[in-house]
Amino acid sequence: MFDQHSTQVFVRRTRLSASADEVFRWHERPGAIQRLMPPWERAEIVEHSGIHEGALAIMKVYLGPVPVLFVVRHSGYIAGRQFRDTQIEGPFARWEHTHRFEPDGEQSCVLEDRVEYELPGGPLGEALGGDYFRSQLERLFDYRHRVTAQDLAAHAAYEGSPMKILLTGSHGLAGSALNPFLTTGGHSVEALRRRKVAQAGHGVFWNPAEGSVERDKLEGFDGVVHLAGESIVGRWDDEKKRKIRDSRVKGTRLLSETLAKLERRPRVLVSASAIGYYGDHGDEVLTEESSAGDSFLACVCREWEAATAPAAEAGIRVVNLRFGVILSPQGGALEKILLPFQFGLGGEVGGGRQYWSWIAIDDAVGAIHHALITDALRGPANAVTPHPITNREFTKTLGAVLSRPVLLPAPEFVARLVFGEMADELLLASARVEPARLLQTGYSFRFQTLEEALRHLLGKPRVPATPT
Repeated sequence: MFDQHSTQVFVRRTRLSASADEVFRWHERPGAIQRLMPPWERAEIVEHSGIHEGALAIMKVYLGPVPVLFVVRHSGYIAGRQFRDTQIEGPFARWEHTHRFEPDGEQSCVLEDRVEYELPGGPLGEALGGDYFRSQLERLFDYRHRVTAQDLAAHAAYEGSPMKILLTGSHGLAGSALNPFLTTGGHSVEALRRRKVAQAGHGVFWNPAEGSVERDKLEGFDGVVHLAGESIVGRWDDEKKRKIRDSRVKGTRLLSETLAKLERRPRVLVSASAIGYYGDHGDEVLTEESSAGDSFLACVCREWEAATAPAAEAGIRVVNLRFGVILSPQGGALEKILLPFQFGLGGEVGGGRQYWSWIAIDDAVGAIHHALITDALRGPANAVTPHPITNREFTKTLGAVLSRPVLLPAPEFVARLVFGEMADELLLASARVEPARLLQTGYSFRFQTLEEALRHLLGKPRVPATPT
């Protein structure tokens, strides 16, 4: 028997513009659990075998610095209507989460998440931590329902047959978010990996440095997304710069030449590039028609994009997505600066007047999806928000979202001392970039302002004003 005074109930209901059957299928497809995990939480999926009766989900969660296994068993499965997760090992005295999908007309439904839980320590645990934990549930399910609604809408906007997609860089920041987005939309994704795996059916092998690829296994894909490349973060000595260039140029050329020679070539190749293509242009507005810069990154980007030419010449539609700063607390620039800002140690860099053109991770994924599906889009396309901001505006907004002061600027000489050449090209260079071709071909951004993107990514809702 559970003590009824310490057992709590949390319910979140949201009306969605999709049928109950479609929303249920979205939850049932591979990748749903990844899409529903908030990016600000430290958690790892150890095992997940679906939502059918008796299936297990095993996750590693963190209570502060301490990792704890959270194991739930699925039950109460009713196709199209319901499934339930019950904790069999984990941090709670009790956890039972029921997912319900209630029809509300032909093309809409109500998604209900009902959680019955008991914190450790019974009534004392509830008295000490109950309010805090409930606030965390509010953050969690706000995020989950928003992502569910946005993902369903994104897939509904691109009607057509499911695609078979080959993906490089599947473990990178963008790739790890793209894969579950595509699979929950009904597409199939195969990873092109850099090493062979023990089990069959877990990807295709290639080694760009050696110029080798399992060519026969590339036959028959509808689309290819190429995101692989050496990280540009770190001090740029000659060896680091060689790896940055070669991993992009040689890998892209090998892939493009191989795809061009296939009997059953893909219809589209979406290949990553970067707004580093433009170099430092002050406050000049840049579109895809703007000229390239002459910096190290600009030269890399020109060669990187040129390396896709064999695929284009073979009739494959090629899209070169020039990404800006991709925002996610799970990697990239935001992850690197988040901790000092959380401690009130953040500040503008080099005077703060330089433009930072950014894109939220969900829109980076959305831009790739748009490029895969949209026949009218080809060639270079800027993957940035329509509203670039200066570094000063960026730091002020991040501080405001975190409710932290922004007091410690980093002068140019400090940035160069710490990061070397990378500081001039990534932190101090100014690129005021607009996504002209994405907008012209109908892409609709989920997040256009930095504040709404950061609040979504960090789980920081606006605090209602106190009535006077």
